Amino acid sequence: MKFNISVTNKFIILSVLSISIFSSCKQEKKETKEKQKSVIDNTTLELKKALTFYASFDKGVKADFALGDAEMYTVPNRKAVDSAKVGLHKPDIKLEESKGKFGTGLAFTKRSKGYIYYPSTKNIAYDTINWSGAISFWLSLDPAKDLEPGYCDPIQITDVSYNDAAIWVDFTKENPRDFRLGVIGDRDVWNPNPEGPDNENPIFNKRLTGVKNPPFGSGQWTHILINISELNTKKGKTSLYMNGELKGTRENIDTPFTWELDKSNIYLGLGYIGLMDELSIYNRSLTDKEITTLYELEKGVHSILK
Repeated sequence: MKFNISVTNKFIILSVLSISIFSSCKQEKKETKEKQKSVIDNTTLELKKALTFYASFDKGVKADFALGDAEMYTVPNRKAVDSAKVGLHKPDIKLEESKGKFGTGLAFTKRSKGYIYYPSTKNIAYDTINWSGAISFWLSLDPAKDLEPGYCDPIQITDVSYNDAAIWVDFTKENPRDFRLGVIGDRDVWNPNPEGPDNENPIFNKRLTGVKNPPFGSGQWTHILINISELNTKKGKTSLYMNGELKGTRENIDTPFTWELDKSNIYLGLGYIGLMDELSIYNRSLTDKEITTLYELEKGVHSILK
């Protein structure tokens, strides 16, 4: 027996098959998007749980979120804590509306005396036995054109100085500028018999993670992520990420980091000239997935606070 299928019937069958295949593909895409959204939502939830401090600079210099003191302070020098003023009181630093990575940014316009900072207490999960954390922020500058001669630190966290129980990133003192991460333990342990300036000391330089030809440029933003884990143990580790990519790691950091916590501060813009935005701090080191998510947030850390 022979069956004849008309052209019309063939068309109907093909149309039904096409609709079925299209619906199946559409459903698969929908399920994939839902899975991706679920992963992103879970990652942002974990970031939110780990957050200890966040300053967007959109509504001023007071932090949007802080487990400790949310106020910014200005001092003429590190030892003049009794002279600290609440708020931003340096004319060469100002808030620039619509100049940030997201909304308003903090603009450093020239090198000058004085410091601005946020207190470390509770804003950083410092631990004398096993200390982990992460620091995230964005910078925008052309190092070759914008920076004045000399070392400059966009951020420096310490109770004493850059060479004594400190975490910082800096640009080297002359062009072409390298970008470096310093995680420096107690000075009386790593350099008990100092000779000459520490920042020229080979022992000091071994404690740095450097990046040559770093990805900065005029009119563009660069994301910086500092991971620290298990400091104050024999297995201390630190890593530097730029734009979501791992740029360097230092392991087996066994030098202790001893702070008088109430004297430790998060200093911003030491000799730095350029823009800064979206400073956030976490109570543990972040995973690669979390770092990528943080880098790719379309509306900044505000997205994870919702």
